[in-house]
Amino acid sequence: MTRENLTYVLAERPKGNIIPGKTFKAQRGPAPTADDLKDGEILVEAVYLSLDPAMRTWLNDSRSYVPPVAIGEKMRGAALSRVLASRNPAVKPGDLVTAMCGWTEVAVVDAKSFEVVPLPPAGARPIDAIGVLGFTGLTAYFGLLKIGDPKPGDTVVVSGAAGATGSVVGQIAKLKGARVIGITGSEDKCAWLRDELGFDAALNYRSPDFARELRDATPDFINVYFDNVGGEILELALGRAAMRARFVLCGSISGYNTGGAKGIRNLPQVIAHRIRMEGFIVLDFAAEFAEARRELGQWLAEGKIKRKETIVKGGLPEAEKAINLLFEGKNQGKLIVEVKALEEAGGASRL
Repeated sequence: MTRENLTYVLAERPKGNIIPGKTFKAQRGPAPTADDLKDGEILVEAVYLSLDPAMRTWLNDSRSYVPPVAIGEKMRGAALSRVLASRNPAVKPGDLVTAMCGWTEVAVVDAKSFEVVPLPPAGARPIDAIGVLGFTGLTAYFGLLKIGDPKPGDTVVVSGAAGATGSVVGQIAKLKGARVIGITGSEDKCAWLRDELGFDAALNYRSPDFARELRDATPDFINVYFDNVGGEILELALGRAAMRARFVLCGSISGYNTGGAKGIRNLPQVIAHRIRMEGFIVLDFAAEFAEARRELGQWLAEGKIKRKETIVKGGLPEAEKAINLLFEGKNQGKLIVEVKALEEAGGASRL
């Protein structure tokens, strides 16, 4: 019997929020099979689909670090996937891989678009391959350590601190001896940052006194600011920057659905305090991924960093609704759609 395959393609470019049933179009058809494989390719079924803020920027018809998703093209995305068939000597059926398979249930993936998931280190799980041991954790690791370069005693402030990347940034900063302040959008998230992740302070940007609270929390000013949000919070942080502060520009989620980012008004602060602001893409550091994963895995095994996932069940159709949770501040930690339960898929990671 031919297996049916569900795929989501871009139907129209959103001018604001992604609208379920309008931005993407569901397409059903026969799933690819082992007979469709060429040398080096593998056939996979998605298990856990990663949802990330950057995906919203891929839908805009504008110049970026990757070309925009074309109208009618399958939505891009990475997933922890199980190998169904292989013409690649690196993997065999049943293995787990992280694959850029897009928003589809079954896909053919070439050799450049997947990585084998090794046996998780102690304290880790296969799902961490798209979280703390995947691009999420690597983004935190390289952005903070290579660009932020925190020193013992520095004040490190992280916006979007309860998200997948921000929560790891703050914990790594603590390991490096910094005083860490997280900015997030609810009192529950503030408590999680302080009580479970060990942040020194956590601020709710929805507080009517947020500007004063940020000022009070940074009496020695900000040495490193890890920006996931942009907008007004970035402006306030610039006003609290120490001399020669490092501002790590990772994301600007506050502007992704508003039709365009606004310019920075606080540029005189950048000049007067010799602030360095630097953007980056995690792929800039691809040659160093293995060593970073080793260190992140060791911290996990030692209980020095923790992680949390918001897992949305219900299969691939939930993705077009769930992605908006990122922009509504309703996720905590890594946002993932369970396309197929790992136990049902029957996958097992391997060395």
